[in-house]
Amino acid sequence: MIWVRGDSLGTGSFATVNIAIPTNTSIHFPSPTAVKSSDVHSSSMLKNEKEILDCLGASPYVIKCFGHDHTVENGEEYYNIFLEYAAGGSLADQVKRHGGRLPESYVRRCTRSIVEGLKHIHDNGYVHCDVKLQNILVFENGDVKIADFGLAKEKGEKQGTFECRGTPLFMSPESVNDNEYESPADIWALGCAVVEMLTGKPAWDVRGSNIWSLLIRIGVGEELPKIPEELSEEGKDFLLKCFVKDPMKRWSAEMLLHHPFVNNEAVSFHKVNEPLPLPSPSPRTHFDLTHWASTVTTWLPSSPDSDEWRMAEFGSSCSPENRFRRLLTDQTPANWSESDGWTSVR
Repeated sequence: MIWVRGDSLGTGSFATVNIAIPTNTSIHFPSPTAVKSSDVHSSSMLKNEKEILDCLGASPYVIKCFGHDHTVENGEEYYNIFLEYAAGGSLADQVKRHGGRLPESYVRRCTRSIVEGLKHIHDNGYVHCDVKLQNILVFENGDVKIADFGLAKEKGEKQGTFECRGTPLFMSPESVNDNEYESPADIWALGCAVVEMLTGKPAWDVRGSNIWSLLIRIGVGEELPKIPEELSEEGKDFLLKCFVKDPMKRWSAEMLLHHPFVNNEAVSFHKVNEPLPLPSPSPRTHFDLTHWASTVTTWLPSSPDSDEWRMAEFGSSCSPENRFRRLLTDQTPANWSESDGWTSVR
């Protein structure tokens, strides 16, 4: 497709998203189409996303990719992939738009679609590794689809080092303890996302905490993410099926599709976009907390006082006990809470 770059939809440290405006009519891409671009030298995650979307094939619950190309703009070479355009932004945008929480009936509908998407991903041999509201997109017809596969991986693919994939607040116990990122880790993150849709707050109360104490809470002991008291009994039970510490006993996406929480009637997208009498203010940031400016953290640093946030190498042979000892005794980074730079301009 011959195209030009249109209005910006969002920017980040490693990629930008714009409207792609076609300049020829021989290629029939949907209009509008989004183009996600990265400098060719730092495009590994974007190429990983394209490859995995191609392998996953079509699903009404996973964002579509229409192709890729390379361009040279202002002397810089870029790698680009073409994606469906989501007019409703992300579920995180929807939560903010409605005062900090969404009605349970609409949450049920969204959760059903997310679980359908995860089943498709898992059945095709992949793990998303970064399920959160920012990565669930809302379309004009009300559909919600899973997006952003930059951190996704094949099931069973072993990690050479202790690398923290995804966002710490959504990490599962086995990911913290054993560097394990398989299908159950996505289900744990799904539970955290459901809590956030319902409350506008993270599933873990992190006020006055830091990232290291959070990881210890996730990995050690019996504490679970907080389940909203006002949630229906069906909803509470659904979350308890997601928040099982033992990944072997955690419900799968296929099992969750039969849970009554996602089988009841759900409110339509157009109804949920009507003004809602929600008293809670929209959070200033993802957490609206001084020390937790954003959850958009892809990797943990190689040591707690490192400035590098893209990789963590605690050593694959390092036991959970030794890893936690390091987290407890080393100094925490001064700026660990900084975002990776994504700014929505939609």
